[in-house]
Amino acid sequence: MTERVPLLIDCDTGIDDALALLYAAASPDAELIAVTCLSGNVEARQVARNTLAVLELAGRAEVEVALGREVPLERPLEIAPETHGPRGLGYADLPTAARPLSDRFGPDVIVDAARRRPGEITLVTLGPLTNVALALLSEPELPRLLRRWVLMGGSYRSGGNTAPTTEWNVHCDPEAARLCFARFGEATEAAGTPRPLALGLDVTERAKMTPDHVVALARRAGSRPDPSLDPGHDPETRSIASHRVVRFVADALRFYMEFHSRFDGFYGAFVHDPLAVAAALDPSLVRTEAVTVDVELAGTLTTGETVTDWRRVWGRPPNVDVAVEADASRFFDMLVERVGDLAARIGE
Repeated sequence: MTERVPLLIDCDTGIDDALALLYAAASPDAELIAVTCLSGNVEARQVARNTLAVLELAGRAEVEVALGREVPLERPLEIAPETHGPRGLGYADLPTAARPLSDRFGPDVIVDAARRRPGEITLVTLGPLTNVALALLSEPELPRLLRRWVLMGGSYRSGGNTAPTTEWNVHCDPEAARLCFARFGEATEAAGTPRPLALGLDVTERAKMTPDHVVALARRAGSRPDPSLDPGHDPETRSIASHRVVRFVADALRFYMEFHSRFDGFYGAFVHDPLAVAAALDPSLVRTEAVTVDVELAGTLTTGETVTDWRRVWGRPPNVDVAVEADASRFFDMLVERVGDLAARIGE
């Protein structure tokens, strides 16, 4: 029997976060125990609404969804409607979820789950690290209580997607990121705690989802053909796929694909966050190097940069396992299979 990995996901649900939630909900090797929300792609209360709606779409309305901190630790809030749409889900429009938001505070959910199941839970962060920083301030033993922390964030050898050397999630709250890397590093050095696994733009931008992947997903689901992802398609027309999960994926991703067509020169979508969830469940998807990472807070041009000591000039112990290669082809096979099968089970 496949071992189920208990996952707690902390996210800022935009388009690729939503696909990551579908991947987790569709994975037989995942036990999704809770989702905590914060601002990033959109503001936190919209993130929570999106998260509840996506989980209900996936048939997982029982999963607790908790709101965390709504602003960064020190800096003004920034969001990205130009990338994810005004409500964070591109052209997709999901009904309001029937289940209400948890009355618990997101960082408390993280701490309570880790205390209740020490050494079992993998924390997967898909947005800024504000909630994790608050959890660490509340419970300094958090790194030792978790099985592992897997994050989508940073840019370690490649260019940034926000400034020339900075990635969005770290950029939004660099103080939180610096605190998290430091605290987990201290725990790793002192007690042999597993290092965090970081998937930065170096590998996530190799996971380019194209219309062909969505066609394959629809076929796996048994859904009828859908031309809505064709370049130049009328943005007012929504997907006509016969399965609602496929319709959602197509309408959400088309907004993302149009964005990347304008700014990155290809008609497709970087699906950063689903790759991070997939690697949390199956670390063999990535090859890593143990390196020392810190976060720049005061650079004129580089605030938010994940400064990585590849040549070991600092002489400090490694604090992060940075993914340097990813098997994108196998990942997409898994995504099509899992989310396609989920869509088939849910049907129209």
